[in-house]
Amino acid sequence: MNNTITRNVVSLAVLALAIAGSGSAIAADATAQATGTVIAPIAITKTADLVLGSFASGAGGGTVTLSTLGVRGKTGDVTLFAGTTPAAAKFDVTGEGGLTYSIVLTPTALTRNSGTETMSFTPQSDSSTGTLAGVGAAGAQSFFVGGELTVGAGQVPGTYAGSVTATVAYN
Repeated sequence: MNNTITRNVVSLAVLALAIAGSGSAIAADATAQATGTVIAPIAITKTADLVLGSFASGAGGGTVTLSTLGVRGKTGDVTLFAGTTPAAAKFDVTGEGGLTYSIVLTPTALTRNSGTETMSFTPQSDSSTGTLAGVGAAGAQSFFVGGELTVGAGQVPGTYAGSVTATVAYN
């Protein structure tokens, strides 16, 4: 009987080893590495203000235009005067080189200092998108903003001020 028990114990041990060994044949594992790259944030800086210069409004009103190259023009009953040099606004964008971005311009009306009179302004950029030149975090590009100022008939004289906010975002 002792031999029978010994044989049964040995048989069970062999069976247990066979099952344990065969378990590794039906399961396996591998590990994948996870990586990510944090890119340089996009940033924008105004480096020059938009200057429309001096002008007068006639009885019919009109517009004062300013190209993104700083060239001033007019339509309608508006007279342009020399003096203050017109200039387009300039914005510098920095971020990850080689990436594209979008540009959104948000203007405010120009309001007369010490008054309530306004003139509407429609900004125009030399681009609605851009691609940052450079490699890595050293990407950079500039863009310019001009636009069109609507001058009312007999617009009240004075200095008017408003703003154009340029917003950039990676595409």
